[in-house]
Amino acid sequence: MKILLIILGAIIIYSVVTYLMQRKIVKALTEEEFRAGYRKAQLIDVREPDEFAAGHILGARNIPLTQLRMRMKEIRNDQPIYLYCQNGLRSGRAAQMLYRKGYRNLYHLKGGFKKWTGKVKKKA
Repeated sequence: MKILLIILGAIIIYSVVTYLMQRKIVKALTEEEFRAGYRKAQLIDVREPDEFAAGHILGARNIPLTQLRMRMKEIRNDQPIYLYCQNGLRSGRAAQMLYRKGYRNLYHLKGGFKKWTGKVKKKA
């Protein structure tokens, strides 16, 4: 029982530290803020290809979180990076990965694609 409590405590501490770190390295934007800046930035959808095909923000590139390490060279370091996923969790993880590799100017859509009300493109 004592070990279980220690493990649970460690998980909670890890979650809090991760959350605080994400808030420091990536700025969560409302849809209005996101919309105001994403055309002057690299817009990256970190969802899986099937999710992207079902609908994505117009102008977005699909670099799934699962492929990000291998495809990081496709992302420029000298321009703002606007990330989004379905609900905001994967884009936060993507921002952490990019930050560790020296990328700054990271933003993500608060609430993710499911909260997006702007233009959407679907693959036929």
